[in-house]
Amino acid sequence: MSRHEHPLGISFEFFPPGTEAGRDKLIQVRDELAARQPRFFSVTYGAGGSTQARTREIVRQVSESGVSTAPHLSCIGSEKAQLRDLLAQYREEGVDSLVALRGDMPSGMASIGELRYANELVEFIRDETGNHFDIAVAAYPESHPQAPNLDRDVENFARKMKAGANMAITQYFFTADAYFHFVDKARALGVEQPIIPGIMPITNYTKLARFSDACGAEIPRWIRKQLESYGDDSEAIAAFGTDVVSRLCQRLLDGGAPGLHFYTLNQAAPVLKIVDNLSG
Repeated sequence: MSRHEHPLGISFEFFPPGTEAGRDKLIQVRDELAARQPRFFSVTYGAGGSTQARTREIVRQVSESGVSTAPHLSCIGSEKAQLRDLLAQYREEGVDSLVALRGDMPSGMASIGELRYANELVEFIRDETGNHFDIAVAAYPESHPQAPNLDRDVENFARKMKAGANMAITQYFFTADAYFHFVDKARALGVEQPIIPGIMPITNYTKLARFSDACGAEIPRWIRKQLESYGDDSEAIAAFGTDVVSRLCQRLLDGGAPGLHFYTLNQAAPVLKIVDNLSG
């Protein structure tokens, strides 16, 4: 995506901040991370008009760094005409990459929309825009929370890839073997595109536990127990987290992972400590 890439093939995800101070901080974080020549940035997306508009605004600001910036695009609750307009707007604004997701059904929303699954969204984007966009989709090494089993989940994943995705970015995980097992199963189904591990820094145990319970990512028991033992000692949590996640990243790269995608939570320091620990 970017011509002058970091040798490790790293990329970073942001979320649209809800405050002016958060937006100012994000510009600073963007600049710190852009200096590492990432392949791309991505910007998350929530359903509904206001957050969609906010995502577009943040995509504009983030892409001013000169780094290719991929907005998340979600199909649940969206009609084709609405998505068609959004794709046209992104094309006009010079966006050339997207992260295509099914998305979650917001509470109180009456309609699931015309497209129910991410593979349908990928097909729709290809039908509407040809090969204009590089499209990334999501992968779940430990299985999607709503999938009946891993085999079915990998079959659904392969369907998304064959619909026209260029690559996949995984949900975060802390067990390298889960990633390698998932990649092997996907390759056996004919998936050839890159599957990039998603990496979550560990900086706050309470937040991490809440995130993980909500999205089905497993925190191994030994990591949970060690983090619990630190209590409120945020420095000890951060130091242990940097060590654990750096070793995970190195193992993934050594095992052939095609890069790393960091969930930054709009902070530069935790991910840069990890990046600085890695060798190619």
